[in-house]
Amino acid sequence: MSSAPTFASEPALRDEDGHRDFPGRGLLINLLRVFHIAGLAGMSAVVLAGAGDAVRWGMLMASSGLGIVALDAWANPDYFRQAKGLGTLLKIALVVLLATWEAGRVPLFWFVLAFSVALSHAPSRVRHRKLF
Repeated sequence: MSSAPTFASEPALRDEDGHRDFPGRGLLINLLRVFHIAGLAGMSAVVLAGAGDAVRWGMLMASSGLGIVALDAWANPDYFRQAKGLGTLLKIALVVLLATWEAGRVPLFWFVLAFSVALSHAPSRVRHRKLF
């Protein structure tokens, strides 16, 4: 039987599913999500209101997204075999394209937004489905 990690312990490996954790991982992911949503707000202003600096906002979204992916992949050894892991990598690539491809920015923005919402709110059986 596994136990939750404590500040005095090493990172725990949960017996039943192989997930790892460490103290503060949830807080760190939430901080990265704050930066990610700030990047989304900035990119929304760029796309929808013609504000500048798409590359800066895109890089904030992509770098915070990569941080979240890194933590999720560390915690879940099957992450890159599951729909959520592969979908997230696709989203990061699309955000980089969004920041650099001005002509396709508006339709790509709406596609990435819809894809992100669909993936993050999909049932667990879909998000955690192993694709290979």
